Amino acid sequence: MRTQDAIRPPAVAGFFYPADPAELTETLDRLLAASEPDEEDVDPDRLRTLIVPHAGYIYSGPTAAHGYRLLARLAAHHPPRRVAVLGPTHRVAIRGLALPAAGGYATPLGVCPVDASGLDDLPQVAVHAATHAEEHSLEVQVPFLQRILGDIPITPLAVGLAEPDSVAQVIETLAADPDTFIVISSDLSHYHAHAEARRLDDHTIARILERQDTVPADRACGAHPLNGMLQASRRLGWAPHILARATSADTAGDPSRVVGYASLALDAEDTP
Repeated sequence: MRTQDAIRPPAVAGFFYPADPAELTETLDRLLAASEPDEEDVDPDRLRTLIVPHAGYIYSGPTAAHGYRLLARLAAHHPPRRVAVLGPTHRVAIRGLALPAAGGYATPLGVCPVDASGLDDLPQVAVHAATHAEEHSLEVQVPFLQRILGDIPITPLAVGLAEPDSVAQVIETLAADPDTFIVISSDLSHYHAHAEARRLDDHTIARILERQDTVPADRACGAHPLNGMLQASRRLGWAPHILARATSADTAGDPSRVVGYASLALDAEDTP
């Protein structure tokens, strides 16, 4: 059961990103200002989805910022009414997709109301407070959204073990509202040497660009939400574009054991 006046407090502030609001704001502004995405093939007015990483900002923040800078361009002309964020579970496993029990989602920058409208009749979506309590894959996206869009209503969905078609149905329900923007939270390969990670991630990025919904879990820790989006994108006519990619060795990590990151955009340039 959801409790509208309850707030889900930040769980990873001070660990994955700064806990001090002024420092967090400065960090976000610096990351966004430094990003220079290759946007020639992406019309921000047709942008519907971002795929962005979810590690600590020191590692994946520069890559994520490439996507969020494009969202800022969209928001300048047509700001979304709400943002749905779909990410994997790292601590409490579930089947299907889960909303938080709280009616608000807090970060050091403020509180975003949780908007679950349109999902009541979907059997694969439940309420599961425990899986949201310490989950970082969703939380780390919210300060970027708040810095660009303010305390916008969000639909945070933790995606556990679920078939691509099941996730795709939820995404298509969300996408039926043209004012709902969708963020897929996913890192890529984990704990390979830098050169091997680049090779594996090249293969995964190629699959995403081809809209193949068969990315395995050992190639992307957000494989379940990602594969659902890729299946939905084929039916919706959304085309993916690569904006940026990196590994943790490119930012602050050990090159012998890295995590891969990519930012991609999906726009409605195809005809369904």
